[in-house]
Amino acid sequence: MRLQERYTYVIEYFSKAMPTAESELNYSNPFELLVAVVLSAQCTDKRVNLTTPVLFAKYPTAEAMAEASVEDIYEMIKSISYPNNKAKHLSQLSRQIVERFGGEVPSDPDDLESLQGVGRKTANVVGAVLWGREVMPVDTHVFRVAARIGLSRNAKTPLATERQLEKGFPKELLPIAHHWLILHGRYTCLARKPKCSECGITAVCKYFKENNI
Repeated sequence: MRLQERYTYVIEYFSKAMPTAESELNYSNPFELLVAVVLSAQCTDKRVNLTTPVLFAKYPTAEAMAEASVEDIYEMIKSISYPNNKAKHLSQLSRQIVERFGGEVPSDPDDLESLQGVGRKTANVVGAVLWGREVMPVDTHVFRVAARIGLSRNAKTPLATERQLEKGFPKELLPIAHHWLILHGRYTCLARKPKCSECGITAVCKYFKENNI
């Protein structure tokens, strides 16, 4: 099967199966989304959503969190993975947002990546979710699912996967395609034991065909 035919099939399937795919992180403003995405690194969205209500009630803005001590932030996020580092990141990025951007989360990708604890993937997620930026954030789910289906080929790094997916999907679909792949990986194409019997794209899936499932 030609690569573009595989993309076309995947797009048609998910357009019907997940027409409104979106982030499962809970937030009510750009700052809260940024914080939630930082916390979600190597942690489940479910755990993040259990943790952030109390955190956001006390620190709903960059100004509020900038006044908090690292220790106070840590106490509120200690059930999250790597709480020590993430508490430091949140404290510093909050101050940077206040001091450099007037308390508003910057929309420029380079400005976002200049914040403490914000890498390419986090900046891309925030840009795609908040402003519909035509980018493809690649987390572990996207990296795995893209390779299994055959949307990416011999991509050894998240950046290589990102570049291949951005060529394969129409630009206007990139923000939602990111969520299609994440949600498919989270609920169907599981890391250890993919639920191939429940999958709607086995007809074009490289993993399915190679393993004669």
